[in-house]
Amino acid sequence: MPILIRNIVLAPGEGDDVLGTRVAERFGVPERDIQSLHLVRKSIDARRKPRVIIVCTVQCRLLDEAGFLVRHGHDPDVKAVKEEPQPVFPRLAGGGRIVIVGMGPAGLFAALRLAEYGLAPTILERGRPVEERTRDVQAFWSLGQLDTESNVQFGEGGAGTFSDGKLTTRVNDSRIGYVLQKFVDFGASPEILHLAKPHVGTDQLRRVVAGIRQGLLAAGCDIRFRSRVTDIVSREGRVGAVIVNGTDEIAADALVLAPGHSARDTYEMLARRGVHLQAKPFAMGVRVEHPQKLINGIQYGKGHHPALTPADYALAHNDRRTGRSAYSFCMCPGGVVVAGSSEEGGVVTNGMSAHLRNTPFANSALVVTVGPDDFGSTSPLAGVEFQRHWEQRAFEAGGGGYRAPAQNLLSFLGMKGGKGVSSTYRPGVTETDLSRVLPAAVTGTLREALPTFDRRMRGFVTAEATLTGVETRTSAPVRIVRGENCQSVSLQGLYPTGEGAGYAGGIMSAALDGIRVADIIAGKITAETRSAI
Repeated sequence: MPILIRNIVLAPGEGDDVLGTRVAERFGVPERDIQSLHLVRKSIDARRKPRVIIVCTVQCRLLDEAGFLVRHGHDPDVKAVKEEPQPVFPRLAGGGRIVIVGMGPAGLFAALRLAEYGLAPTILERGRPVEERTRDVQAFWSLGQLDTESNVQFGEGGAGTFSDGKLTTRVNDSRIGYVLQKFVDFGASPEILHLAKPHVGTDQLRRVVAGIRQGLLAAGCDIRFRSRVTDIVSREGRVGAVIVNGTDEIAADALVLAPGHSARDTYEMLARRGVHLQAKPFAMGVRVEHPQKLINGIQYGKGHHPALTPADYALAHNDRRTGRSAYSFCMCPGGVVVAGSSEEGGVVTNGMSAHLRNTPFANSALVVTVGPDDFGSTSPLAGVEFQRHWEQRAFEAGGGGYRAPAQNLLSFLGMKGGKGVSSTYRPGVTETDLSRVLPAAVTGTLREALPTFDRRMRGFVTAEATLTGVETRTSAPVRIVRGENCQSVSLQGLYPTGEGAGYAGGIMSAALDGIRVADIIAGKITAETRSAI
């Protein structure tokens, strides 16, 4: 029986090859008695900086496991574990006509899971393949030429393709290992299987997405790019077909709708069709950018080991007076601030980093919660209009050409010593007062939160930091309401899925939601097949 051992400590710079030696030393067993060992989890512990350590969990097979457990089974770091069987997917015949809309993580993992059952859905993506999409995005960043159908928000891979590729989630789900393994199978680094904070990086993620596409094609899926769903045809209260690009009709018995959080025209179409929608809270604010060396020094201490990975952070502040929260979001060590617009005349910021996280800068969103009470309307699409309003204000303040408004952090706080603005954002920034492009409640909450952040990370508030606005696409402003069976409460056969449907927040949780929906569809097909026998 495999034995799980926690709290095996490495020094920064030490390789994983010494883990066996560490286990042998700690428990007094000959190293030759360790028949196999693999790393399960690895994290950085900087609580006693500058003495930073690497804490590992390993799983071993030992020559005398029964004797080891007699001697050490009382140790809270030692646990015998059962080997988990690999999931088995029954091959399903038929299954009707399944259409998946969107090739972000929810849509892709729904398709991968259905393919495991032998089902081959039709997959529709309004944008372009990731190779073409990357060229379109680079042209936007370099020249300010926005393609409204192929950008940071729309296209193969979804919005996460141009991000840090974080695979962390607060969701406790047994299928997390399945998702991580799929990423590795299609080209991600195997280290994501054991890192406490796994990330792929935008450069690797693009290759992974292209690999998933090839896998789905090999499984018989029909993938259609530049195919925007413009309407849904219902028959007797059920999905019957989708209309693509205003003209083409594709029959559908089950429609997995995973449009992403920026598909505003899709929300509008659903509202016209009477699909039940709800306005949903989200968060908005700015991107803050610091020198990465500064963040490393704060988090690891002076004189930290050079082998340590670029440091990250997570900060939060609750305003008891107003009930609002301010927090860091999508922190990108060694990354850049990027333009994420998808509509003409609006500025949207986001953060991105490559696998190596090797730029000299760290960035993170600093955002504040907003909700229906702020939107000024009871419409389920009020949050969309709220986002659009502030994105257009940011475009105007930037001076056009998708330049973003930016302000030195000290200047934003009304403090002396600001050194102007310096940002990695392209096509460029224009120095301005960010209170012009943010709701007063957001500005006020950020100004209250920043001193708190500085108390937790001394040096966070500095003349070296720049704020760039606006960050509005943190999550969907709409929820497409579904029941326990994951179908729309107002249209049977419609399966709202992932972040754009209001049921996930990030790559991992969106992928898990796609799997959940696929399993429900497969279970329904199985039940219908049995009842027909």
